[in-house]
Amino acid sequence: MQEIIWAEKSSVGVAKLDEQHKILIGMINKLIRDPQAATRSETVSDVLGEMTDYALKHFAYEENLMVDSDYPRSKEHIKEHLAFRETTGKFCSATAIDVSGIPEMLLEHLSQWLTHHILEIDMAYKAFFQEQGVR
Repeated sequence: MQEIIWAEKSSVGVAKLDEQHKILIGMINKLIRDPQAATRSETVSDVLGEMTDYALKHFAYEENLMVDSDYPRSKEHIKEHLAFRETTGKFCSATAIDVSGIPEMLLEHLSQWLTHHILEIDMAYKAFFQEQGVR
């Protein structure tokens, strides 16, 4: 699998959210660059830490924007964030007991998050935020 390169077509129109989404791409690329990573490797540990931090900071920022702007789909969107947090916790638990295949599952999960959540679900708020003057 080739590394992912940020493209302007991936922009949700809010600079800070785009910067945070690039962090997710960095996590994916870290896993791509280390295809031999083991469940208890430094790569997996780093990615799980970054996922936890991403869920904490990025989701809080995005959710605050949605609530402050009265984004009509905020409840459904926040449910997706909760699912990401839960999945991250499950990956952490699985790593602690050395479940095999975690690096591959992480790569699949994060890749799906990029294509489904960011490029579909997040894109749904792009026009709304632009109308609200959020940049």
